[in-house]
Amino acid sequence: MKLLPQLLSLALLTSCLTMTSCSSKKENQSDEKKAGIEKTAYGQLPDGREADLFTLTNASGMTAQITNYGGIIVGLKTPDKDGKFEDVTLGLDSLSSYVKNNPFFGALVGRYGNRIAKGKFTLDGKTYTLFINNMGNHLHGGKVGFDKVLWTATPVEGDEPALKLAYTAKDGEEGYPGNLSVEVTYTLQKDNALKIDYKATTDKPTVVNLTNHTYFNLTGGAKRDILDHVVTLNADKFIAVDQTLIPTGELKPVAGTPFDFLKPTVVGARINDSTDTQIKYGGGYDHGWVLNGPAESLKLAATVYEPTSGRVMEVRTTEPAVQFYTGNFLSGQVVGREGFAYKKRYALCLETEHYPDSPNHPAFPTTELKPGQTYKTTTIYQFSTKK
Repeated sequence: MKLLPQLLSLALLTSCLTMTSCSSKKENQSDEKKAGIEKTAYGQLPDGREADLFTLTNASGMTAQITNYGGIIVGLKTPDKDGKFEDVTLGLDSLSSYVKNNPFFGALVGRYGNRIAKGKFTLDGKTYTLFINNMGNHLHGGKVGFDKVLWTATPVEGDEPALKLAYTAKDGEEGYPGNLSVEVTYTLQKDNALKIDYKATTDKPTVVNLTNHTYFNLTGGAKRDILDHVVTLNADKFIAVDQTLIPTGELKPVAGTPFDFLKPTVVGARINDSTDTQIKYGGGYDHGWVLNGPAESLKLAATVYEPTSGRVMEVRTTEPAVQFYTGNFLSGQVVGREGFAYKKRYALCLETEHYPDSPNHPAFPTTELKPGQTYKTTTIYQFSTKK
C-alpha cells in the first residue's frame, strides 16, 4: 500500500506528458495547410456567360489561382527565404480588366504561340490567312486566341490538386484549319511546382504551338523591375529576328553576345547594349533560345534567382525552345492589382514553345499536327529559396 501514492503520481505524470504530446501534435497539424482546390464565381463575360476562379493549394501553403476564362494564371503565391508568401506574377484585379486590356498576363496561348510572318502559311499546298495583330504579323493566336475563350473546367482534388481545361477550336477559327480538341492540365505539386500538361488532336492537318504567357517578378508584388534578377538559360544558340521580330532563319551562337546566359547573369547587365542589332530590334530581350538536350525530353530550360527575396524558379520543359521576354513593352499604362501600374521591365516571361514562324521555315522543328497524331508537351515551373 505504501507504493500506491507513488504509482498514482507516476500515472498523473504520464497522463500530463501524453496530453502535452497530443497538444503539440495538434498545434503542428494546425500549422499544415490542407491541399485541395476551391471554386468561386469570378464574374460575367460580355456575352452573359459566367467565368469561375479556381484556387489550388498544396500542403506547404503555395497557391495557384486560375480562371477558365483564357486559362489565365491570375496569381501564384510562393514563399520567400523568410517564409513570407507573395504573388510572383503580374495580374489584374478583375475579370472585366482581363477582358478589356490584358497584355497576355498569365494567359494560355494558342492555337499558335508567338508570331507567324504576315499572318500566312502554306500547308499541303494550301495557303491560310490569319489575323494580323502585331507589326504586320500574326501573334499568339489572333484576335480571339485561346487566351480569350471560356474553357470547360474540371477540378481534380488530391494532395496535388489539378485543374483540367478543355476547348475545341473549330475548323477555320482565326483562319486555322481543322477542328482542334485541346486539353490543358495545371497541377500544383507537393514540391512547390506548377506543372502544365498540354494535349491536342485534330481532324485535319494543322499547326499547333501552345504555351503559357505568365509575367514573373520574383520580388513578390512587383516591387521593382526585374533587372537585378539573375538568369541562366540552357541554350548555346538563339533565334535571330528581323525588325518585326520574325525569325530570319539563322540560329546564332550565344557566345560573345549579350544573349549568353549559359552562366548565371544579371538581366540588366547587357540588356541596353545599343551596339547589338538584335537587342535593338527587341528593345531588350524578346527572342527564342534553342534549348540544349534531347528533343521532347524533360530538360532544364532556365533558372531565375532574385537576391532580395531569395526566391528561385527553375523551368523544365519538353519543348525545343524558350522565348525570354523582359517586359519591354510595358509602359505603366496597364494598372494591375491594388492599383499598381506595371512599368517597363517590371516582369520577365519564359514561354516554352516551338520556334516562332515555324510553318514558314522548313528547317525548323515542325509544328504540324496530323489526324491520328496527339500533340503532347509538358512544362514545369518549380519554386524554392536560398539564403
